[in-house]
Amino acid sequence: MTNGSEHDAEQDAEHDAERQRLAEADAGRAPWRRWGPYLSERQWGTVREDYSTDGDAWSYFTHDQARYRAYRWGEDGIAGVSDEKQRLCLALALWNGRDPILKERMFGLTNAEGNHGEDVKEYYFHLDNTPTHSYMKYLYKYPQAEYPYADLVDTNRARGRRDFEYELLDTGVFDEDRYFDVVVEYAKAGPEDLLVEITAHNRGPDPATLHLLPTLWFRHTWSWAGGSAVPVLSAAEGAVRAEHEELGTRWLHHTGAPLFTGNETNNERVFGSPNTTPYVKDGIDRYVVHGETGAVNPARTGTKSAVHHVLTVPGGESATVRLRLTDRQLTDPWQDFGGVLDLRRTEADAFYAALTPDGMGEDRRRLVRQALAGMLWSKQYYNLDVERWLHEHGVDPLAADPRIRNSAWYHMVNDEIMSMPDTWEYPWFAAWDLAFHTLALSMVDLSFAKGQLELLLHRLHLHPNGQIPAYEWNFGDVNPPVHAWAVLFVYELEKHRTGHGDRAFLENAFHKLTKNFTWWLNRKDADGNNVFQGGFLGLDNIGVFDRSAPLPTGGHLDQADGTAWMALYCQNLLDIAIELAVDNPVYVEQAQMLFEHFAWIAVAMNRMGKDNASLWDEEDGFFYDVLRLPDGRATPLKVRSLVGLIPLAATSVIGGRADRAFPELVAEAQEFIRRHPAVEAVVEQQDLGVGVDGRYLFALFGEDRLRRVLARMLDEDEFLGPYGIRSLSRHHAGHPYTFDVHGERYGVGYLPAESDSGMFGGNSNWRGPVWFPINILLIRALLNLHSYHGPGFTVEFPTRSGRQLNLYEVAREISDRLTATFLRDEEGHRPVHGAQPKFAKDPHWKDLILFYEYFHGDNGAGLGASHQTGWTGLVAVTTTLFRSLSADDWHRGSRDSLKPREDPREDAIEDPGADSMGHREEPLS
Repeated sequence: MTNGSEHDAEQDAEHDAERQRLAEADAGRAPWRRWGPYLSERQWGTVREDYSTDGDAWSYFTHDQARYRAYRWGEDGIAGVSDEKQRLCLALALWNGRDPILKERMFGLTNAEGNHGEDVKEYYFHLDNTPTHSYMKYLYKYPQAEYPYADLVDTNRARGRRDFEYELLDTGVFDEDRYFDVVVEYAKAGPEDLLVEITAHNRGPDPATLHLLPTLWFRHTWSWAGGSAVPVLSAAEGAVRAEHEELGTRWLHHTGAPLFTGNETNNERVFGSPNTTPYVKDGIDRYVVHGETGAVNPARTGTKSAVHHVLTVPGGESATVRLRLTDRQLTDPWQDFGGVLDLRRTEADAFYAALTPDGMGEDRRRLVRQALAGMLWSKQYYNLDVERWLHEHGVDPLAADPRIRNSAWYHMVNDEIMSMPDTWEYPWFAAWDLAFHTLALSMVDLSFAKGQLELLLHRLHLHPNGQIPAYEWNFGDVNPPVHAWAVLFVYELEKHRTGHGDRAFLENAFHKLTKNFTWWLNRKDADGNNVFQGGFLGLDNIGVFDRSAPLPTGGHLDQADGTAWMALYCQNLLDIAIELAVDNPVYVEQAQMLFEHFAWIAVAMNRMGKDNASLWDEEDGFFYDVLRLPDGRATPLKVRSLVGLIPLAATSVIGGRADRAFPELVAEAQEFIRRHPAVEAVVEQQDLGVGVDGRYLFALFGEDRLRRVLARMLDEDEFLGPYGIRSLSRHHAGHPYTFDVHGERYGVGYLPAESDSGMFGGNSNWRGPVWFPINILLIRALLNLHSYHGPGFTVEFPTRSGRQLNLYEVAREISDRLTATFLRDEEGHRPVHGAQPKFAKDPHWKDLILFYEYFHGDNGAGLGASHQTGWTGLVAVTTTLFRSLSADDWHRGSRDSLKPREDPREDAIEDPGADSMGHREEPLS
C-alpha cells in the first residue's frame, strides 16, 4: 500500500504527464498533436464540395453519393482520426447484417428535409479526450434492426415548423435495448504510435452479429490538377502497410481480414461514365453488404482498406477488437497494449481532476469533462484554397463575380486544424463561434486557443480590406466583433495562470484587430454618425425583418446591438492598448484614439434625434433598433430582445492608479471631454466617477439606465428563464410585435423552442431560446460592473422578488442556471434531454450528455445542432466559474490592468482563486 503523500505524488505525476506532453509539443520537441480527431463527421453537403451551378450544396453532394464519390477537399468518418494534414485517415465502419448500406458515416437530414433544418439522426457521444489526444473515447449507439433511413426522411419532411422533430428513438429501433454500444478508445504509446481498442456491447437480450470494419484510407489528392503521387496501401504479415510520399510508411497492425479497394469515384454510379478502375470507393460496401466478390482487389492493394471482423456477441456481453497504427513494423504489437491503454486512462482522469475545484460533485465533473472532450473532438482539418476552388468553377478570381459564392475571398488558403462549431451540422469554422470556443479551450490547451485566435487574423484569412471571414457559406457576411474580447480573455487567463502575459500574442493580435476595427468604421456606419448597421450580426431571425437583406420599407436600420458591439470592440482594444503601453509608451496614443472613438459611440447611443427616435427608449427603459425610412422619418422597432441587452455587455473596467501610470492619457482624456460638450453631457449624465480601489468604468449608460435594463433582464416574465437569459422577452408571448408594410404584416413573437419562420433556415431561432455565448458576455459584464461598484451595489433578483443581490451574486445565479440545464434532478432527468425517459432512467444512457446549439427558453430542452460543443462547450466555464472564489475574494483579487510604468511587476498579487498549479477557470474582470 502507499501512504497519502505517495498517492498524491502519483496523482501529480499522472496529471503532469499530459502537461509534459503539451510542453513538448509546444516546444517542438515531440509532435504529440500530429495525430488527432481531425476527421470530420460530414464532408458531403458542404460548400467546399459544391461544384453546382446554383450553389445548392446540400443537393449537389448528398449522403447517398458520399459512398460512391471521392471528396475534393477533405474526408469524413465515424470516430475517426487522421494526421494533421489529413493524408491518412482511420475510422470505423459497421454493418448489422440488416442495413441496406455499410454504416461509414453519420446520417442526417438536409436543410430542406428537416422540419427544423439540417439535423443528424444518430446517437453518438464524445466521452473523453486530452489536448494532445493521448487518450480519446467515443461512443456510437448502433441499432440491431434495420436503420430507418426512409422513415426519418419521410416523417420529418411531412411535419411542419410547429411540430416536434422525429428522432431516431421515436422510430422504435432501440426498443428492448436491441442495439450495440460501440466504444472506440485511442491511446498514444508515442507521438507516432496510436493504439485503438473497439468494444461492442450487446445491450439486447439475444445474441446478435456485428461486422466491425476499422477502415484505413488516403485522402484523395492525386487526380486533381497538380495532384500528388498516388499513395499505396498493401497487405503485410498481420498489418496493412501505408506508403505516402510526404507521410512516409505507416503500419496498421490488426487481427482481422483486410479488404482493399480504391478511394476513387464510382463514375458509373454517379455520372454514368466509365470507371478508370474496377476498385472504387464503395467496393467494400458492395463486398460486405451485397456479396460482390469482385468489388475488392484480390491483389490486396489500393488506397482504401477495411479490416473485417465478424462478431457474434451474446446478449448482455461484449467483444473487443484491437489495432495499432505506428510508424514502424512491430513483432509483437500487443505486448504492452493493455498497460499503455490503462496508463493513458489514468492520466486522463488525473488531468481532468486537476481542472475541477475540490468539492465539486461527480455529475458536475462529468459535465465539465464531456463538454471539454466534445471541444477537443471538434478539432477538424479544414482544407480550402479559395482561388483554386474558383478556378475549378471556371471563375476568374480577380473578377469577384457576386453570383459565385466567396469570389471576393480568393486570397484565402485554409490548410489547418480548426475548432468547428459542430462536426456534423457545422463542419466548417465560423468566426464568432470560434472566438467563444477559445474560452473553454484555454482551460485545457492555451497554446491551441491562442493559435485559433491568431489564425483568423493571419494574412491568409483576414481580407486585405481588414474583414474577418464569417463562415464558409458566406465569408463576406458579418459576425459580431468578439475577437478582441476573446483575445483579452485568453491573455488574462494565461497571465493569471502563469504570472506572465504573452505580450507577443497580444501585440500581434492588436495590430490585426485594429485593421479589422477600421474596416468596421469604414463599412458599417452608413451616415458617419457612430451608429452602426452590421446586418444580422449572428442573431439570425431576432428582428422584425431580415437584417442582412434590403428592407421592404427601403432605408436602413440603426442597430442598437451593432452600435454596442462597436463600443465593446473599442473597450477591448483600449484595454489591450493600455496593457501594451506598460512596456511601450507608443500605445498611449492608440489608447487615447480608442477612448475618443468609444466616447463618440456613447454619445450616439444616448442621443435623441430631432425626430425623437433614438436607440434608447425612455418610456420603456430599453434599447431598440431604429428604422430609418427613405423620407427621413424614423421609428423604433420595439422588440425587447438581446438587441437591447448587448449595450449592457459593452462594459469594461480599467484598474486604478491610471493617473500615476499614464498621467498624459488621463489629462488628454479630460481635455477631450471638456472640449466636446456632447461628450461632457454624456459623462455628466452617467455620473460614474471613480469606483472601488480607484477603478474606472467604461459603459454606455449610467446607474439609472443600468438599473432599468437589469430590471427587464432579471424579470422572470421577460428575459430571466430558469436556465439562463432568453433571447427574446417572454412579454412577447402575449404581446407579439407587428409592423405593416405595403399591406403585408411582419411580426415577432416569443418562441421558446423552434422557429416558425424560414428566415435564415429552419434551425435558426433567436426568438426565445437561451444561447450560451450571449449569456457569457452578460455574465462577464456583470463581473466587471461588480468590480467597479463593489458589493454595496445591489438589485432585485428576480425582479419584484424583494431579494437583493450584488452583481457578483447575480452573475453566479445566471451561471448556475446555465449549468443546471445539464445536471440531473432528483428524478434523474436532465433538462437538456427534455422528457425523454431513456436518458433519465436507462443506466446505459443516463450519464451521456448532448450539447445542443441552443435551449428551450422555459424548460431547458436542447434544440438545434445536437453536438454543438463549440460555444455550448462554454458550460465547462460556467460550471467551474465560481467554485474557487467567494464574492469577497473576487472583489479583492480583481487584478488591475494598469501598473506604474517604472515597474510593471509592482503590486503583483497572489491569485486566491488559483489551485496548486496556478489554474483558475473563471473569467477575469
